[in-house]
Amino acid sequence: MNLAKLLLEKQEHYANKPAIIYEGQPYSCKDLKDEVKNYSNLLNWLGIKKGDRVAIQLPKCMEFIFLHLAALSLGAVTLPLNPAYNQEEVKYFLEDSGSKILFVDHELVQPGRYNLENKSDLKVVVRGSNGAKGLVPLLKEARIHSSGNIYQYQTGPDDTALLCYTSGTTGRPKGAMITHRNLVTNTLALQEKWKWTDSDALLHVLPIFHIHGLCVALHGGLNAGSTVILHEKFDPQERLRAIEEMKVTMFMAVPTIYYRFLQAWRKLNSDLSSMRVFISGSAPMSKELFEEFQSATGFRILERYGMTETQMITSNPYEEERRLPGSVGYPLPGVQIRLVSESGNDVRPGEIGEVCIKGENVFKGYWQMPEKTRDSFFGEWFRSGDLGYQDEKDEMRLYLAGRSKELIISGGFNVYPKEVEEVLCQHESVQEAAVTGISDSEYGEKVAAAIVLKKYSCPVTSEEIIAFCKERLVNYKCPRKVIFLKALPRNAMGKVQKHLIKITGHNENY
Repeated sequence: MNLAKLLLEKQEHYANKPAIIYEGQPYSCKDLKDEVKNYSNLLNWLGIKKGDRVAIQLPKCMEFIFLHLAALSLGAVTLPLNPAYNQEEVKYFLEDSGSKILFVDHELVQPGRYNLENKSDLKVVVRGSNGAKGLVPLLKEARIHSSGNIYQYQTGPDDTALLCYTSGTTGRPKGAMITHRNLVTNTLALQEKWKWTDSDALLHVLPIFHIHGLCVALHGGLNAGSTVILHEKFDPQERLRAIEEMKVTMFMAVPTIYYRFLQAWRKLNSDLSSMRVFISGSAPMSKELFEEFQSATGFRILERYGMTETQMITSNPYEEERRLPGSVGYPLPGVQIRLVSESGNDVRPGEIGEVCIKGENVFKGYWQMPEKTRDSFFGEWFRSGDLGYQDEKDEMRLYLAGRSKELIISGGFNVYPKEVEEVLCQHESVQEAAVTGISDSEYGEKVAAAIVLKKYSCPVTSEEIIAFCKERLVNYKCPRKVIFLKALPRNAMGKVQKHLIKITGHNENY
C-alpha cells in the first residue's frame, strides 16, 4: 500500500484533464505523473532511500507537491515544515527527525535566518529566486547521472509516510508518524462521505504543510480526480472571483478564512451558484459565524473534526438540513469513537467525556517517544485530549465541549501554552508566565499571557515582551495580549489556576 501509487494511478484515467491549476498554470494529470517521476529520480540521485526523512520548507508551490509525492513513491518520509518557522524551531525539527535532506526556499536562507553550516550530515537544496525553475538544473543533472532503475512504491501499509510535528503540553514538539494505511483509508472515507467526484473543482486556500491542506484537501482532490485550484497566498476577493470564473464546486477552510471570506463577499456579492459544498475544520466554528454565513450566502457550512494524529475523525452529513451548528457530526467509515470519564469509564449520552478514537486513521505513535505514545493510548483507543458529548436523542452525533489539554487554536493552527511559556521565561525580566487563549471573532482564539516580573528587574512593556517572542516563535504562537500580575493564582498543591486569570480587552499589542 502506498498513497502516491493510489493518487498517481487514479490520474491515469484523466490523462489530459487539469489535475492542478497553480496561479493560472494548468498541470494535466500526465504532467503531474511525469514531474513526480522526475523528482523521484532526483531524490534517488541525491541518495534518498526508503525510510529517510525528506524535510520540505517551501511556500505553497508545485515543487512542494512534486517532492512530497516523489518522496512517498520511494518509500521515504515527508516532513512538511511551515515557512514561517524560525531558525531555532527548524533546527530542532531537523535534528530530532534525523532528516537526510532539506528543500528550502532561498528567502529562508538569507543571512540572519538560518545557520546550517555545521550540519554536515544534512543535504540542503535551495529553491532559487526564479521560483518554479529553481530546481531545473538539479533535475537535469540527476537525469544525466541516474541509472534509471528506481524501485518505486516499496512500502507496506504500516510504513510511515508523513512525520508531522505537533506541540505537546509539556516539553518539545512531538513527531506524529502517519502511515500509508492512515492516509489511504482516510482519503477514501472522505471521498465517500462528501460525495467527491471527478466533476468537482476544489478551490484550495489552505497551507500545504498542514494536515488539513495537505491530506484532506490536496490528497482528497487528487484521489477523486477533481481539479485542484491553487494559489500561493490567500486573497479573499481574488478567491471569490475564482469561484465565479472557474465554476468552483468545493471550498475548504478554517473559521478565520470564512470570517474574511464573508466580509469580502458582502462587498462583491459574487455568484456562488456553482458551489456544491463549503467545509470547515481545524478549529471550532462559532454558532454566530455559522448562522451569519448561512443567512448571507444561503449555504450551510459542513463542519468536521480531526487532528494531526488521526486525520479526520467525524463529519457532519453531506445533506445540508442534517448539519447542525456546534456539532462535528458522525464518525467516518472505519472510525470508532467513545467518550470516557477520568476513570476510563464510558459516559452516558449528554455527559462530557474525553474523546477516544480507534480505526485505521489513527497514527502509529510519536517518533522516538515510546513513553509519550503509551501515555496517549487507553488500550487500543487513542486519547485525543478533547472533551465532548454525544446527543441524547442521536447518540452517534458528536459535539465538542473544550480541551483537556490546554490547546489554543488560533486561525486553525495549534498553540500549546507550555511552549510559549518556556520562551517567555527566557526573558531576563520574567519570573514566571501563564499562557491561555482569549476569544476572538476573526481567529477564534488568540494567545494571551499573564506575566510575573522578577522583583528587581528593569521595567518592561507588553510590546517588548511580544517583540521578544516574535524573535523566537512563529507569529501565530506569539501573545497578542500581555498583562502583568504580582503573582499567579495557585491551588494548595502549587498548580497554577489559569481559569482564575482574567485577560480581557482589545488586542492592541499586535
